Amino acid sequence: MNHKVLDTNQGHWILAKMGKKVLRPGGKELTLKLIENLNIQNQHDVVEFAPGMGFTASFVLQKEPHTYTGIELNEEATSRLKKIIKGENRKVINTNASESTLPDNYADRVYGEAMLTMQPDIKKSAIVKEAYRILKKGGLYGIHELSLSPNDLKEDLKTDIQNSLIKNIRVNARPLTEHEWINTLEKEGFKIKKIEKNPMILLEPKRIIDDEGFWRFCKIVFNILTHPKERKRILEMRRVFKKYKEHMVAVSFIAEKV
Repeated sequence: MNHKVLDTNQGHWILAKMGKKVLRPGGKELTLKLIENLNIQNQHDVVEFAPGMGFTASFVLQKEPHTYTGIELNEEATSRLKKIIKGENRKVINTNASESTLPDNYADRVYGEAMLTMQPDIKKSAIVKEAYRILKKGGLYGIHELSLSPNDLKEDLKTDIQNSLIKNIRVNARPLTEHEWINTLEKEGFKIKKIEKNPMILLEPKRIIDDEGFWRFCKIVFNILTHPKERKRILEMRRVFKKYKEHMVAVSFIAEKV
């Protein structure tokens, strides 16, 4: 994988090209709940894994934390982020979330959205382990990810969903059930403090309007209509989301380092 330039064939970057800013499975609503539940104060040192376009960072920085550090693997995304995340005690490091380069017990708050889903299980654990390492005791780790439902979902159906996501979004999407997400966090030493959920309706008109506003929604629709190649890909993604809507949900966890 080339981490220097953005892979514009990936589903989330196609949506970004069409003007979509909110690329999280639970939408802006679940992102704001995540931030609220993290209870970020101005004395806190905050770390974000994979800030992407900086959407969530813009809300977090309004809290005026003591420091903000973004950990972004992609070089092109890092360059873009450095242009919008500026100021004293604010920085973006171009590195892997599983190897943040930050010292032990550095942060009061660590969070990441829609990034663990796109990792194989062993890499999920490595990133969670890194979050635990850099957090201070009592610090909070927040994630906002795609989840599968119910918890006893049959393995063949789980495989079908994962393969459909990989084929259509063109990322190695491997969502977990709620119980599997909990286990991933707890086995690295975290204690679950709060769970929030939202429907996975990323490409439904109501969600887009709620996330982006009516006029930006109109702009996105216009862009999709006038870009046939991208329109085809987006419609394929939407079909997958609708096909498996009963088995996909957006979930947010707040976990404490104990």
